[in-house]
Amino acid sequence: MRTLVARLDNVGDVLLAGPCVRAVAAHSDSVVLLAGPRGRAGADLLPGVTEVVEWCAPWIDPEPPEVTADSIDAFVKQLRDLRVDKALILTSFHQSPLPLALVLRMAGVPWIGAISEDYPGSLLDLRHRVDGDPPEAERALSLAAAAGFGLPPGDDGRLAVRGPLPDTSALTGQPGYIVVHPAASVPARQPTTARTAAIVHALAEAGHRVLVTGAPGERELTAEVAGDVATDLGGRTGLAELASVLDGARAVVAPNTGPAHLAAAVGTPVVSLFAPVVPAARWAPYGVPTVLLGDQHAPCRDTRARQCPVEGHPCLAIDPADVVSAVHDLTGGVL
Repeated sequence: MRTLVARLDNVGDVLLAGPCVRAVAAHSDSVVLLAGPRGRAGADLLPGVTEVVEWCAPWIDPEPPEVTADSIDAFVKQLRDLRVDKALILTSFHQSPLPLALVLRMAGVPWIGAISEDYPGSLLDLRHRVDGDPPEAERALSLAAAAGFGLPPGDDGRLAVRGPLPDTSALTGQPGYIVVHPAASVPARQPTTARTAAIVHALAEAGHRVLVTGAPGERELTAEVAGDVATDLGGRTGLAELASVLDGARAVVAPNTGPAHLAAAVGTPVVSLFAPVVPAARWAPYGVPTVLLGDQHAPCRDTRARQCPVEGHPCLAIDPADVVSAVHDLTGGVL
């Protein structure tokens, strides 16, 4: 059986789909992961994935491409050529799986399952519903279970990445450092540069060796945050290399963004600087020791805002001493 799993969002969303993907892989001959361009790098790291297909969904991507008959026709042909037997569509609670379900039906996919609050008509063979507010990884895993895809024996359902990871010791030195990742995918989830720099200085003053990580487009930010007290790795790692760097850390300090979930996927504890624009119950780092910091009752709560709607970004006005204390608790005070 050839099964398609779709998760068309960012890297963090794709990593959180990992347990679901492994459950599907345990009962399939091959697994095709359909990912968006913002999540493709995460898809390449997931255990259980046989093939990755990249496509930018106009109903999900924040900078959506134009919808044209030609583009949809080409995508339908691409899907038809995959010859999948089943498909599971993974979405966040505020997204509908039905546009993709329609396209999959047009491609001749015979069985489709998804979580859907909307009436699906003949678009879904399995319309799954989820009660309560479970973590995103468990929400996706519940869909797999409802479709008959259970985790294999010995799989604890935590996040994971495919190994072996690259050797990054030339960048990091010996393991035992603290990683601070200052950026997030949207500004509303990211502390100010000055606040993150203060956190880095406080950790360094407490005796920690600090590494600052970031994407190539974040080099100015990482340089300012690292200053002269931390090692600046901004722009020096791809996602697999970043996973290796995080794997060697005693703890990771990061906002709600993909690298926080990547840290969880390599088993590293996380100090989560979490803006409440989305619920922490769903999106906090999953399956690893975590200290959640940030005002979870701030006025921006549950707004899904991309830009902070409150002057001064008060929800992430976190005392650096609280971060140092959180790192101490997660590492047992080891320097």
